[in-house]
Amino acid sequence: MWDGSSNANLPWFKSHKSRVPETDIRDAEAYEFVENGETRPFVSETRTVHKDIAYEDGSTIDWLREEAAERERKRLIGTQRGLHGLLALLQDSAGMWLVIILTGLGIGVVGAWLDVLVKWLGDLREGRCAYGFFYNQVACCSGLDPGEICNEWQSWSQYLGVRSIFGQSLLQAAIYISLSSTSSIQIVFAGSSAVLVKTYAPYAFHTGIPEIKAILSGYVLDAFLGPWVLLIKALGLALAVASGLSLGKEGPLVHVACCWAYLLSRLLRQSGQNEVRKRKLLAAAAAAGVSVAFGSPLGGVLFGLEELDAFFDDGDVMWRGFVTSVIAAVSLQYIDPFGTSKLVLFQVSESGSTWRAFELVPWVFLAVVGGLLGSLLIKLNTAAAVYRRHSVLHDWPIVEVIGFTAITAAISYLVVFLRVQSSELVANLFLECDPAKGDYHGLCNPTATWANIFLLVLTALVKIGFTAWTFGMMIPAGIFLPTIAIGACLGRAVGLITQAWHRAYPNAWIFSSCPPDPTVRCISPGFYAIIGASAMLGGVTRMTISLVVILFELTGALSHVLPIMISVMVSKWVADAFGKDGIYSTWIAMRQYPWLPAREFRDKGQTAAHVMKAASNLVVIHDDGQGCTIKELDELVKRHTYHGFPVLYGDQLLGFVLRDKLRSCIDSMLAEDSNMDRKCTFQPPSRASGSDNSISDLSPLLDEAVLQLRKDVPLELVVNMFQKLNLRHILFSEGGKLTGMVTKTDIVWLLTAGAPHAGALAEKQF
Repeated sequence: MWDGSSNANLPWFKSHKSRVPETDIRDAEAYEFVENGETRPFVSETRTVHKDIAYEDGSTIDWLREEAAERERKRLIGTQRGLHGLLALLQDSAGMWLVIILTGLGIGVVGAWLDVLVKWLGDLREGRCAYGFFYNQVACCSGLDPGEICNEWQSWSQYLGVRSIFGQSLLQAAIYISLSSTSSIQIVFAGSSAVLVKTYAPYAFHTGIPEIKAILSGYVLDAFLGPWVLLIKALGLALAVASGLSLGKEGPLVHVACCWAYLLSRLLRQSGQNEVRKRKLLAAAAAAGVSVAFGSPLGGVLFGLEELDAFFDDGDVMWRGFVTSVIAAVSLQYIDPFGTSKLVLFQVSESGSTWRAFELVPWVFLAVVGGLLGSLLIKLNTAAAVYRRHSVLHDWPIVEVIGFTAITAAISYLVVFLRVQSSELVANLFLECDPAKGDYHGLCNPTATWANIFLLVLTALVKIGFTAWTFGMMIPAGIFLPTIAIGACLGRAVGLITQAWHRAYPNAWIFSSCPPDPTVRCISPGFYAIIGASAMLGGVTRMTISLVVILFELTGALSHVLPIMISVMVSKWVADAFGKDGIYSTWIAMRQYPWLPAREFRDKGQTAAHVMKAASNLVVIHDDGQGCTIKELDELVKRHTYHGFPVLYGDQLLGFVLRDKLRSCIDSMLAEDSNMDRKCTFQPPSRASGSDNSISDLSPLLDEAVLQLRKDVPLELVVNMFQKLNLRHILFSEGGKLTGMVTKTDIVWLLTAGAPHAGALAEKQF
């Protein structure tokens, strides 16, 4: 084994294949250490293929072991000859593609069903269809010309025959508030069932993207993907969005997609016990979730690549994600839940698509505001989450949901733009004024410009407060749509200000590029809303390329891609000045999931000893060659939950044994012989003293090629190795003697120590 060098003469690596025929260890990675033109063994990373060993929830997977197992599975399939081998190969490939296709189809159907249910529940707060109770407003008024009054849709005051203006207002307010609260109560009832809440349903709260990111990086949380979670997430999400709370369905749809793919893989027995294969499937499903949420197949793939770190440098996984996204989007388009023959609700036309250079000034201003408010929203949300965790509200989540829903409903009824669902608000803010399409709450009335500006800014500020508190309550909730709505309100307000300025001073030099004909539109406030939405979303999520593509596919504004890119770029620069982490990374840090950000780390002269846990503080297994008893090992495994233990002979390091391997081996031995005093050793027979057959040989469990470094190596090197190699631990030795150990958890703490409220929600929540 190699003890790592210091700062000078840092090595580079090359990889080749290694086989160890005398054991059950096959086709594992090995590395060579190259220094001064001399090649010598660096690490021979070998892994026994244990297909029957399952990880416990809360642990992290061993990527090298899982990848070796997957290579071995494919090798065994490839060694089969003749027709049987061909059929086995076709079955393996067809099975995975069947899951991919069914995942895309299923998510498209689920997404369409959610859209219809959310729209119907939301419209139910305002009124009902005269000829069918289960028709939403779009379905009830289908077939009418633009701007034509729909007499079939009746408000509750009209349906109940209330004639007086005072009575109508009072009745509408009462029904609006009561139905909003009822939806949340339905969520509470759906989530408070004894079996669902205590066993599965708690994992259905929140967005799910932080957990999906952690799972894709190797965190094991199978309960998060269970069938009950799928059901409660879908139903609860529809009720939560329709309740009028400031939340969206986009993030939770990614969780729903992953749950659906996981369920299919188990039913069709495709992922098996291999965790890497499972994560590649979940990555494709996550892309499909974004595709359905935004109607953005390409954006879904890029979202998985940029935000979820999902594709493992594997082009095949990206291809599967693309196929799943396209199938999901086509399914959604075919069902057409909006009744518009469009993929999403926010598509806008490009009429009057020319933009002028002077508009870059208000757009950059919007980007700066988006970056500032995005950072503010993250800080408010984390502060609310920490307060909730340490207050009495943590013990009364149902009361919190009911109470805050009532507050939201009461305030929303006072602000006209908050009465409708966020999706409807955004759709109208993105549209340009057109007499044929009507006037949304006087938004296009030139005599009410300043009143509309005030209402839009007020709506944005109130929605920031609502979103900061709602995103974290015990209900399914996404943050994409409310963030888009906040930015769209601010963008439309800035657009109206610019338009009013142009109307007041049409001959000013700054407007010299505008058409001289006053009937031709120069300023497009609807596109300012799109710019504001992209800026706000960039400030909250810190996404870049995928965000631009999603907004382009969302709106169809091809000619305005460059302004959107500028807006996202500036908002990210501004937001990064107040912290590099977006909302999802911040929640991961607060929950202390074992997820390593890909950003560069500089050690400022520190060495590995700065974070290393000394050997004297480690739980180790001492093997002097005479053997230890099964009882001692069993007590060790039960007492400590570490994922593995160093094995020492005296003070010399023999290797490292994983806890799950040791646990499985002990259980197998006890199943054959219940004698707890039986001796066992980790030293191979050639090294163990004597040849006593009564001593069980556990040396095949031992990883003798565990990665070892010296404790004086730069800390930056250690962090890079964890990030690049997906390691769970690194041991440190000096002359063969164990000096310490660093785990992935230690590196996570190191990289997230500067995050606001890091670890504040790390305790078990459920």
